[in-house]
Amino acid sequence: MEFSDLYSNRILEIAGAARQMPRLENPDATARKVSRVCGSVVEVDLEFDEGRVAAYGATINACALGQTSAAIVAERIVGSTPAELRVVRDQMTAMLRADGPPPNGKWDDLKYLEPVRAFPARHASTLLVFEAVVEALERAGA
Repeated sequence: MEFSDLYSNRILEIAGAARQMPRLENPDATARKVSRVCGSVVEVDLEFDEGRVAAYGATINACALGQTSAAIVAERIVGSTPAELRVVRDQMTAMLRADGPPPNGKWDDLKYLEPVRAFPARHASTLLVFEAVVEALERAGA
């Protein structure tokens, strides 16, 4: 696979259509992750209600791959349980690093990031938002 194939039209569409997710004023937890490889930065805020994510805020300063991951998370995270979010993080890690299948169901759009598997230097930025979300879950004791 050529490097130019990595940035498919769908990845660029998702990244380009990403909604801004304003930071939360009083989050239950916040986490910040930085990729040492590319310098991408993701900061997330989470609020919980009855064991599910009730509100999400984020600041994303990442490449198109990190923006794509973050955009998909932003669209689907509210209503998710901590267990579901950990599974999605683990599935994404396995998809990229161990030839695992992409997540499915409401997380189906993450399949567009499957070509990242062939570019290990891009794994960190693609996984950054998932790592930040799971760290925020841990900080919240969720």
